[in-house]
Amino acid sequence: MKEQFTTTVKVSGKDDSKAKAFAAALSQVQNTVLKSSQNVLLRIEPVEVRVLSAWQRVSKEKFFFFFLAREKRIYGVELEIVVNVVAIAADRVEFSTVK
Repeated sequence: MKEQFTTTVKVSGKDDSKAKAFAAALSQVQNTVLKSSQNVLLRIEPVEVRVLSAWQRVSKEKFFFFFLAREKRIYGVELEIVVNVVAIAADRVEFSTVK
């Protein structure tokens, strides 16, 4: 009934700091694994994390095109994560009909 398997997922995230960009990417792991499997997930454990790409975009903003110039930074990462998944195989459970 309980099964364990290893899978690889690719996720990406972007935000205004490096830590938030990684957090945004890592928060997508559960949904990505859930979409690829019909099982009920018990535990998702990352084994290996590879950074496929990391980028930074800098843009200059000005108020009324002249005043209060500042730089705005956006960070983005694309990760490939190998995860061990422990799940319950819901298709193997037999449900009885109750009246």
